[in-house]
Amino acid sequence: MRDSHWLGLQGRTCVVTGAAHGIGQGIARALADAGARVALLDHDAAACEQAAAALRTEGADATAFACDTSDPDSVARTAAAVREALGPCSGLVNNAGILRSGALQDLDLREWNQVLNVNLTGYLLTARTFAVQMRDAGGGSIVHIASISGSFPQTRSGAYSASKAGVMLMSRQMAVEWGADGIRSNTICPGMIRTHLSAAFYADPANEQRRAAMTASRRVGETADIANAALFLLSSRSGYINAADLAVNGGMDAMLMDMVPRPGFNDAASPSTTQE
Repeated sequence: MRDSHWLGLQGRTCVVTGAAHGIGQGIARALADAGARVALLDHDAAACEQAAAALRTEGADATAFACDTSDPDSVARTAAAVREALGPCSGLVNNAGILRSGALQDLDLREWNQVLNVNLTGYLLTARTFAVQMRDAGGGSIVHIASISGSFPQTRSGAYSASKAGVMLMSRQMAVEWGADGIRSNTICPGMIRTHLSAAFYADPANEQRRAAMTASRRVGETADIANAALFLLSSRSGYINAADLAVNGGMDAMLMDMVPRPGFNDAASPSTTQE
């Protein structure tokens, strides 16, 4: 268990959507380690309960709630159940998301709408619903998991990049509108993160090495990297951080010029560093 005193999250009720797997599950575990009361929300009820049960075996206060974050009625029912079981929410992590790949010219409109409903509208529904509880509690913090794709378009990603760009702007708008109520809103923009969904990308060590070389840190990120950033933004230690977009990508966005072929410069021993 981590030392929870520095973050001051112990005893606070924190909600994580899309918590049954991957980044969401990692954030839920980190919150539990920090002593928070954790509400795990996911549309996959069985997997969500399994994730919560695993945390409870380690002594955590963790409860699973089946929730479709794109459905207003489901969100309202879940928020009421969370409040009754764990007390008013003071921290929310919007993480639930889906991807439907395809070129914009050919993408089925139903799939476009489905991605936006989950990745963007779902974030709005959960944020404004749990914000009511935060106001009652005197304030709170909302962390939205966006993506580096929200700043850099990615071909054949359907509505995904557009949805994540929308999340970033919506988060700043929430910060402006709700800041006077003591509610902060920030985004985390992950780069390449190793999860169960991306495991196939790293099955070949050579492929992982090529991906790692695209970051300044020369490694692929782990769910713990996102969880650590989320806990900081949820805690009072980040109390003056609001309307921010935090890139957690190992410096991937700083590597653009290094990817441009420059004979004699891209190599480790360039003419400017080689002695005769």
